[in-house]
Amino acid sequence: MVRDGTVDIGALEAIRRKLAISSIRATTKAGSGHPSTCLSASHLVTALYFGGVMHYDPARPDWPGRDRFVLSKGHAAPILYAALAEAGVIDLDPMSLREIGSPLEGHPNARKVAGVEASTGSLGQGLSLALGMALAARLDGHDSRVFALLGDGEVDEGQVWEAAMAAAKYDVDSLVAIVDRNGYQQMGDAHKVMPLDPLPSKWEAFGWRAIEIDGHDWPVVLGALQEARERSGRPTVVIAHTQKGYGVSRILQDPGNKFHGVPLKADEAEAAIQEIESA
Repeated sequence: MVRDGTVDIGALEAIRRKLAISSIRATTKAGSGHPSTCLSASHLVTALYFGGVMHYDPARPDWPGRDRFVLSKGHAAPILYAALAEAGVIDLDPMSLREIGSPLEGHPNARKVAGVEASTGSLGQGLSLALGMALAARLDGHDSRVFALLGDGEVDEGQVWEAAMAAAKYDVDSLVAIVDRNGYQQMGDAHKVMPLDPLPSKWEAFGWRAIEIDGHDWPVVLGALQEARERSGRPTVVIAHTQKGYGVSRILQDPGNKFHGVPLKADEAEAAIQEIESA
């Protein structure tokens, strides 16, 4: 929350908790979904929409001069829906997630939900989509920034690196990739599945500016994203080290093997909500 140009960290944290709780409740009610990956990205999504990072008009979600957010890790859709509802972009109830007839599908559908910039869920494609948006904005003369949130397992995909090469080739310094490095992917520990280290050096070798941060430290997150907004002649990647299931000890005990793509049971969800609220 920004007032008179100053970020109110307490208000931001209150919103973050609200989005996290919404993600838990929605996935538990639906009986499916990915609450743990929503929690790891909770600071990042909150900062983008409510920390003065992205420029957008809730009343005009199709405003041509807006900044854009592409949720490349589309399985974290519940927290995107919660953010859009909190921002006033949509008046849909996030609790209708995955219900028959609801536009709030398990992965975001740009044809059905205002404020969703791209239909994602097939991992590895979001950065290419974001690059296309950034190039189009340049051609249209708009000073827009485009942010793409990727999972660290997703960065195994070759298409991510093709987009990275193209963005550097065309000096697309309005493009910001954010890697939610929570350490887990569908098959388990991301490092064991496909080691990515040294990840900042890899992006830099592809011509990007790399910023490595703690993805749950408010001043650090806000500072990095504001720095990423600044044009540097090359695209920027923010590598955010996060915890899958942040704030919920039940998930943190076994974030990858037991809780990847698994909603909390009703009693577990209520315990998690109480833990978040009392933290």
